[in-house]
Parts: sequence; structure tokens; C-alpha cells
Amino acid sequence: MTTDVHESPALAMIHTVPGIIPAFNELVGHHLPSWRTFNMLDESLLGNTIREGVLSRQTMRRLGTHISSAVDAGASAVLVTCSSLGPAVDAAVPLCPVPLFRIDDGMAIEAIQRGSRIGVLATLATTMNPTTRLIERHAHRMGRNVFLTSRLCEGAFDKLRNGDRAAHDAMIREGLASLVGSVDVVVLAQASMANALNEMSEASVPVLTTPELGVVHMSSALNARFRVQESVQS
Repeated sequence: MTTDVHESPALAMIHTVPGIIPAFNELVGHHLPSWRTFNMLDESLLGNTIREGVLSRQTMRRLGTHISSAVDAGASAVLVTCSSLGPAVDAAVPLCPVPLFRIDDGMAIEAIQRGSRIGVLATLATTMNPTTRLIERHAHRMGRNVFLTSRLCEGAFDKLRNGDRAAHDAMIREGLASLVGSVDVVVLAQASMANALNEMSEASVPVLTTPELGVVHMSSALNARFRVQESVQS
């Protein structure tokens, strides 16, 4: 997809949780101020994955259709903000004509740089495996050894889905407290978990979240890519 030289490039963001959209709009506005954004929401992608307990081929195919639709709508790049869909994003990258990003790459890379003992906290079992595998894959690529400790905040996502964010956030903070004594860094596997940090004092170890680190990682890649394109065109 080519972008007219006089038109700002467009970033499409594909979400499965509506409540995180404003935060992502703000982050992209800060880190990619010259980009336009538009949002696509399909809660069923995550809902079906939770119900089935696995990321199915049908859901992967449906996400691919959303990505294609985003490109057809004029996207110069696409970001998928749901960590549970990460493997589907990886599968779609070779088929996507514009840069395509999964939200948790930046967080995984940062965690490996912070320490070898990494705690992974999630509210969905369907997110745990994709997150741990992503960290292991980046660690292998970076030549680092990592030791992962996982904790699942069982029932927290149901609280959030039912509108009880306070209970959701409290459960995350409890899970975090169970991890910090035995790890160098903790990652919160889902973008929807980041809000829980607002009501707590600074933890004794770094706690990393996907939204800002994912957007920063994406913005660095896009800025580098478009600088190269501009130099070639000039």
C-alpha cells in the first residue's frame, strides 16, 4: 500500500477489548504524532478464543481478514493489541503488504534486557503460552538464557468483562505481590492489565506492560522504515 507524499500515513489498530482504545489513541498520538489512526474492534476474536481454550484456525483466519480490510481501508501499518492473538499475527506477517505488529514484542525484548528471571502475570490462560513462547523466542534470538515463572490471576478477566475494574485490578496487584520476591522483572501479559499499576506504589522490581512498550517498539521500526524509504525516493 503506497501513501501519497502529502498525506499522513495511517495506522490501523485491531482491538478485542473496547476499554483500551482511548489509551492506545493517546500513546500513538504521542509516539507517532505524524500518523493518523483508525480503530477496528472485534470482541468475538478474544471471546471465541477464551471459550475454546485455544487460538483456533478459524479465529486466525478471521484476524487475517480484519488485517486485509485494514490495508484495503488505507492503513500504512497495522497493530494488533490483543496478546492472545500473537501467534495469528506472526502467521499473517508474511502475507501482509504493510508493516504488521503484535503488541507484546517490545515488552518481551525489554524484559530480557532487564534480567534473566522473568515473571509472567496474566488474567487469561490463552495469553500465558503466547507470551512465554514469545519471550523464549526473543531470548534465543538475543543469545540470552531466561527462567520464567508464570502466575494466572484466575477470574480477573471475568471481573473486568463484567465492569468491575476495581476487583480486576486488585487481583492483579495480589498476583504481582506473589511474584516480585523471586524474579528480576515482571511482565503483565495483556494490555488491559496496565491500569492496575495506577493504584499501587512502586514495586521492588520493574513491572512492564504491553501498551507503551509495544507502541514505542512499533514507532522505532516505522520511523526507521520510512526514513529509509524517503532516502531512496530522494
